[in-house]
Amino acid sequence: MPADTLRGWLVAGFLTFLAALTRFTGLQSPTDAGTPVFDEKHYVTQAWQMLRGGWVEDNPAYGLVVHPPVGKQLIALGEALFGYSAWGWRFSAAAAGVVLVLLVTRITRRLARSTLVGAIAGVLILVDGVTFVTSRMGMLDIFLVLFVVAAFGCLIVDRDDVQRRYSRVYGEGRISQTPFGPRMGVRWWRFGAGVLLGLACATKWSGIYVIVFFGLMTVAFDLAARYRFGVQRPIAGTAARDVAPGLWALVAVPAGVYVASYWAWFSSETAVDRHAVGRAIGESGSWSFVPDSLRALWYNHGNVLAFHTGLTNTDGHIHPWESKPWTWPMGLRPMLYYFAQGEDISGCSASECVRAVMLVGTPALWWLALPVLAWSLWKVLTCRDWRYAAALTGYGAVFLPWFLTLDRQMYYFYAAPMAPFMIMLFALALGEMLGRRGQPPERQQLGLLVVCGYLAVVVVNFVWLYPILTALPITPDMWQRQLWLPSWR
Repeated sequence: MPADTLRGWLVAGFLTFLAALTRFTGLQSPTDAGTPVFDEKHYVTQAWQMLRGGWVEDNPAYGLVVHPPVGKQLIALGEALFGYSAWGWRFSAAAAGVVLVLLVTRITRRLARSTLVGAIAGVLILVDGVTFVTSRMGMLDIFLVLFVVAAFGCLIVDRDDVQRRYSRVYGEGRISQTPFGPRMGVRWWRFGAGVLLGLACATKWSGIYVIVFFGLMTVAFDLAARYRFGVQRPIAGTAARDVAPGLWALVAVPAGVYVASYWAWFSSETAVDRHAVGRAIGESGSWSFVPDSLRALWYNHGNVLAFHTGLTNTDGHIHPWESKPWTWPMGLRPMLYYFAQGEDISGCSASECVRAVMLVGTPALWWLALPVLAWSLWKVLTCRDWRYAAALTGYGAVFLPWFLTLDRQMYYFYAAPMAPFMIMLFALALGEMLGRRGQPPERQQLGLLVVCGYLAVVVVNFVWLYPILTALPITPDMWQRQLWLPSWR
């Protein structure tokens, strides 16, 4: 790790401060006559009902609650602090967005072993339009992003910790005491990752796919470590000593956390489907030995699954701003969250103004995603660079599973978890451009010039888009100039 520990924290702290300024400034706008906008209308009202009704949705008018409780409970915490207002229902999301900037900065610093490269990642996540807008809406996606990235960070720290343990055992000459290699004992960072992945699943079910990808990644880390330090039978050693503890930490622990997240549902008398046994489902049968509360929860989840699997285009569920996953890497089909135009909107130089919030990735960043992904794959295949492999695993975990259900109704905000991992890859690639020690000064100066120039372009691009990310009043002509592609309309 870099020796500049203090500077590393100062840099991360400064970028986090800038994140707080940008995420919280003007957080109370826009609203729909004082009410939530877009899909906030679902989660904000449910969170408020949770706050007033025992931390669980028990209003029959909801019909069906289609997401687990944790994200809505976090929204409710903000409402508990600031009331039923835009500031209240967006506060927790903004706080999560601020922490996300800190995490991406520190994780990338650890991946690259460079405070400068970590700072590059921090700047990019700071001015990314997707994570910026997602951090300023009372919806669930930013919490999913936060938990997934935090779990990824825990697994990277766990990898480094395991490497240190192996190094100590190797230095003491104990590496060959058994052909399977040493046992690693308790790995608290991996346990922490399991808790965070459980919280991710308890926010949105798409976290389940992340468990699969991250589980394979940590097993690959363990296998690589046993090869690196000369274990006689690395594959058998990994199978015998790493797989079972990994399943415990990254499967059993998340499952336990997920079930525990329904604590309010279990203790409620009026929660949706809480007493389905004896009503919707029979009291007897081959599964009657299972407690009624767990059977009721299973029935509830069956209804939720049926809702999601039925939300398909072939069944007529088509939205004008829908997009499919092949458009997400470059952000070709953004999402319009809010739009208002009229003479009653003031603040611009025209007789009538436009206010809009569009979820759109900063083009100077997202439009270069494909070449950066290709470069990252090249580094993995030719150099076996574990840093790119890890970030690609995170990217694939939140992107590739969507291709399994292409008929499903999908939106660009599903791509929000892709942004941090994409930015890590960008930062690693830009770190390569900076050059290495020992290279000619001209090469290093050129690399620094290119990287600084690119960062300046991304920042200016973000500033240009800022009005349509925050609903600032602009003229209709300026609104048209903000729409760079036909697919943005």
